[in-house]
Amino acid sequence: MTWNPLRALAVALLFIPIAAGAATRQQELDTLLTKYHQLRQFNGTALIANEKGVILKKAYGQANFEWNVPNTPDTKFRLASVTKQFTAMVILQLVAEGKLKLDDTLVSALPDYRKDTGARITLTHLLNHTSGIPNYTNAPDFFAKVSRNPYAVADFVKQFASGDLEFEPGSKYAYSNSGYFLLGAIIERATGKTYAQAVQERIFTPLGMKDSGYDVTATVLPKRASGYELVPDGYVNASYLDMSLPYAAGSLYSTVEDLYRWDRALYENKLLPEALKQKMFTPGLENYGFGLSMDPLTLSDGKTVLATIGHSGGINGFSSRIYRVPVGREVVILLDNTSRGDKLKELSAGLLSVLHGIPPKAPRLGIREMLSQTVNQEPVAKTVARYRELKATKPDAYDFSDDQLNSLGYQLLRTGRAADSVEIFKLNVEMFPKVGNGYDSLAEAYLTVGDKEQARVNYRKALELDPKNTNAADALQKLGAQQSGPPATKAVP
Repeated sequence: MTWNPLRALAVALLFIPIAAGAATRQQELDTLLTKYHQLRQFNGTALIANEKGVILKKAYGQANFEWNVPNTPDTKFRLASVTKQFTAMVILQLVAEGKLKLDDTLVSALPDYRKDTGARITLTHLLNHTSGIPNYTNAPDFFAKVSRNPYAVADFVKQFASGDLEFEPGSKYAYSNSGYFLLGAIIERATGKTYAQAVQERIFTPLGMKDSGYDVTATVLPKRASGYELVPDGYVNASYLDMSLPYAAGSLYSTVEDLYRWDRALYENKLLPEALKQKMFTPGLENYGFGLSMDPLTLSDGKTVLATIGHSGGINGFSSRIYRVPVGREVVILLDNTSRGDKLKELSAGLLSVLHGIPPKAPRLGIREMLSQTVNQEPVAKTVARYRELKATKPDAYDFSDDQLNSLGYQLLRTGRAADSVEIFKLNVEMFPKVGNGYDSLAEAYLTVGDKEQARVNYRKALELDPKNTNAADALQKLGAQQSGPPATKAVP
């Protein structure tokens, strides 16, 4: 048997004892972050603070792997969807100035927008993701065929943010980057300035956020991190994305230090009157306010639940996460340049657990990473057998959560091994029969190999377990004309 350092490390890190005596909370936070970094589950910068100030501000790993340039606390990262709270703030500032109203219709704010849908959508619908406008990043060919191409704002709106509504505005929640792209266009029309200029002049400059801005790839930007993705053989450079496309939904960059300035400013009224500011923090459907989400976070003891305000972000090569806890003015800010958004919620819960005197859960090597080491060199049946063996003999040594097999299945699907991905997704639904997303993934794999009937069966099961699964509903609608089996048990929304 060959020596596997990752396997040994995973077993060694099963438990992280909270340091006693003279060890400080800062050391405990650093220990947890270091363990995540050692398992390649976090590479970036972190800032943790409470009402007394910053407790830990530290960087981990490389900003550029090719030149071995380390991350530092002032390294600049793409924020992805963390951008949305800044977009929401500018909109509310324009409301405070009387230039916009929250109940303004989309067509009144953008007169060139299509009248039949734009007359039914308000700015509030755009801000809290209840507009019904399809999310452009969900389009099947968007990343493959569109994401590298620059677009003018007006052209992008017409082509990718003007689709037929998926539901009546205000009746449902469906996360939509298209809605926030439109908010950026509205800001430009209302201010007469570019979105980048508006955010800079209205937020970044007043708050002294000197290391924040709109990320333009061509600009030579000092201390900008490069983006990477973790694959079985190590890291690869993330795919190129033209930054005119995320726009007001996800094109800003910043540092943990600047985001801490932003966090503190939200406790004051420097940028906005209190009444309007509170609208950002007022949860609508699915606990989403204006550019921020109000989700409870369970700490590592499984009992303590914190009321938080925050957002996550993911964009080619970068992941971000902010959790604000108004009680105690605690904040966790994590910026990562290796696409490990799948671990940032778990890491945040551990860091906040430390602040609350709760032993944090130790990170574990994901079973996907373990299986990825051999899945490309052996028949898929051996990978399935190895999973079953490890699950039976070492259930606590690895992260066996459903997203692990799901990610492995998509790894195979993306590399042209659709038939093998079917076997992995079948294993996933066997292990997690109550998780609707697994059936959705299995259906997609069946569709790729041409088995439309099994695709229908599994899309129906996904929708049965999760009636809010719009992807499954849309897929069933498209397959409906050829439907030969029994009708879906759930109404398609």
